[in-house]
Amino acid sequence: MRIPQSDECLNMLAVMQMPAHIQAHSELVCRVALLLTDGLIDAGVTLNRPLVNASALLHDITKPRSFSTGENHSKTGGEYLCGLGFPEVGDIVRQHVILDAYFAQAAPSEAEVVNYADKRVLHDQVVPLDDRMNYIIQRYCKTDEHRQWMRAVWDHTLQLERRLFAYLSYTPLELTGYLEG
Repeated sequence: MRIPQSDECLNMLAVMQMPAHIQAHSELVCRVALLLTDGLIDAGVTLNRPLVNASALLHDITKPRSFSTGENHSKTGGEYLCGLGFPEVGDIVRQHVILDAYFAQAAPSEAEVVNYADKRVLHDQVVPLDDRMNYIIQRYCKTDEHRQWMRAVWDHTLQLERRLFAYLSYTPLELTGYLEG
């Protein structure tokens, strides 16, 4: 398995001319994902920390161009990274908006961690899930059908939050304090 190191991930973002605000978002998503990963590993969950690191840093790699192309940035980001020879990272990036399957394994997976971490970061701040959901619905959901679909995704995300934090010694509301500490 090939996994790019942090400096290589940052170089990839530079090649894609990542705007500073999206890079700041990605770096915070990475910090949240690694905090969760470390806690889950301490609780006995087997996770690949370098895979989480790279996937979180690169999760929005094609987002800037998606503003003009209208492409699905999670799909094209996954394809882009697979094309560079990082299929495992690409698979997680592809799932950062919506997972292929929720709770497919007995224990949390790297894709679940990155997916959840992204749902907790609004721009460059860690926020409660409800704040992030309301932002996504207002910004991206243009039809009632899309809003209903997003609420279903959010129900899964709330279940995912309970699943992840069942292993951790702190609550979702305490996440920011642990991140700063």
